[in-house]
Amino acid sequence: MIEPITDPIAFIKENTRPTGTPLLGDRIQLYLASEDLPLWQHGEDELEKLGLDTPFWAFAWAGGQALAQYILDTPSLVEGKKVLDFASGCGLQAIAAKQAGATEVLAADIDPFAIAATELNADLNEVHIQTTTDNLVGSPNLGWDIILAGDVCYDGPMAQEITQWLKELSHQGTTVLMGDPGRTYLPKTGLKRVIAYSVRTSSSLEDTDVRNAVVWEIST
Repeated sequence: MIEPITDPIAFIKENTRPTGTPLLGDRIQLYLASEDLPLWQHGEDELEKLGLDTPFWAFAWAGGQALAQYILDTPSLVEGKKVLDFASGCGLQAIAAKQAGATEVLAADIDPFAIAATELNADLNEVHIQTTTDNLVGSPNLGWDIILAGDVCYDGPMAQEITQWLKELSHQGTTVLMGDPGRTYLPKTGLKRVIAYSVRTSSSLEDTDVRNAVVWEIST
């Protein structure tokens, strides 16, 4: 019988493994799922019995990798600034921003397991970031200079709500960067292409073994 999880930290450590990512190599280490560990094989029924939503936090998605690489390659973007990593998942972009010199980084995700994973990954990389499970969509800017949003356009209604909010914040003067490998619900207008990276992925997660992940800036 599968019992609900009572200790997210212990569960994450037991079901993931510290590793680098295909695009960034070992510049950032993350607790990620692996094909030889049970979490990779769990179906929806098993996840529900565990009390888990889909564990997006257990994978380094292509758009997030692109954002993190761009930040590390262009530290002046975030140096001395306050950064929001929205829908942070494993916290990859938040960690990259802190490594690149951001003075304050907030990682936000409504999934408490994502926040637990983000905090574990921050400790693994010896950086300090703030976290929250508050749903920030629709909120005013709380002092952020830059907002990072990786891989948020995989569901239609959700993507529309999020991107409308991000566009409003951009129009108010906030720099908003999105990382996306061409998902269906990425907006067709209002984005400026910044840079693209070829990211090796797994065909069991994506529809191809390589994704062309693009960093986009919401244009005003």
